[in-house]
Parts: sequence; C-alpha cells; structure tokens
Amino acid sequence: MIEEYAVVTGCSDHQATLEVERRTACGLCGQKRGCGNATWGKLLGHKSQEFSADNPIGAHVGDSVVVGIDERAILSTTFFLYVVPLLGMLLGTVLADTFLKNEFYVMLSAASGLVLAFLWVKRRLNGRAKVTKMLGSQSQAIILRYSDAEVESEGVSRSECKHGKISN
Repeated sequence: MIEEYAVVTGCSDHQATLEVERRTACGLCGQKRGCGNATWGKLLGHKSQEFSADNPIGAHVGDSVVVGIDERAILSTTFFLYVVPLLGMLLGTVLADTFLKNEFYVMLSAASGLVLAFLWVKRRLNGRAKVTKMLGSQSQAIILRYSDAEVESEGVSRSECKHGKISN
C-alpha cells in the first residue's frame, strides 16, 4: 500500500474529500538559492489536488490523516497511461516502415498511433465505474489512520462533519 499524508477538506457519509499535503525534498524552496523548483512553483502556481477516499475511521474536516492506495492500481494506471500509447506509437512506426518506406509517412503513422492509443486509453478509462470494474475495489483510496502529527487532547471538541459542512 502506498501511503501519503493528507488533510480532510470535506466529508459525506463514508467518503471524505482530501487534499494532499505538499512536501519538498530538500527544504530550499523558500530561499533564493537552490534547484529552481520554487521559481517554477511561483511562476506556474502550485495547485492543490482534491480527491475522495473511503473514510472508515470517521475523520472530520481539518484532520490530518494518512491515506493509502494499492500499488496494483497505480501500476495498472501507469501501464495504461504510458506503455499503451508507447506501444501504439511503435506499432504505427513499424507498420508504416514495413509497408510504405517513406520517412514522412513513418513519422505521420507514429504520431497517429500515439494519438489513437491515447484516445483508446481515454475511452477505456473514462468514468469511475469502468475504472472500478477494470481495476477492482483496490483502485479506491482509503483513509488508513490519523497522522502521527495529529494529537488530540481530552478537553478539545472536534467539529462534526455533516453533509459536507462544518458545524461546531
């Protein structure tokens, strides 16, 4: 299981909306020297991504949690997004080179094979029902536990999560 820290931003029933906590590899991002990743982040804007996950532990809005997803789901998605288009491009290249013997048509066939493979993958993975049917239930992210950083004291009340809204 691949694990990552996230913050609960909303919840309903047994699902929670999560935002991944951004972490840097080296700690130089706030400084003027370093690898330049901070410059690209300021230029392009680091956008946070929200996603939904099963919430069996009953986490509430604002909780810091550890979310996990099965490695097989990641590997299957990676295969469809990277390997299948590459194979489509290679197949288009080999077929055009075998039958046409013209470099322009070989390049055109390689690009066409790549685009057709991407379209096939998009159609194949389109919709949550098809992905779940293909990958099984392990494709769903799940909240595993509260993060170690979150320590609750006895006297502090938590905000309850009802229908995606925070109430005190």
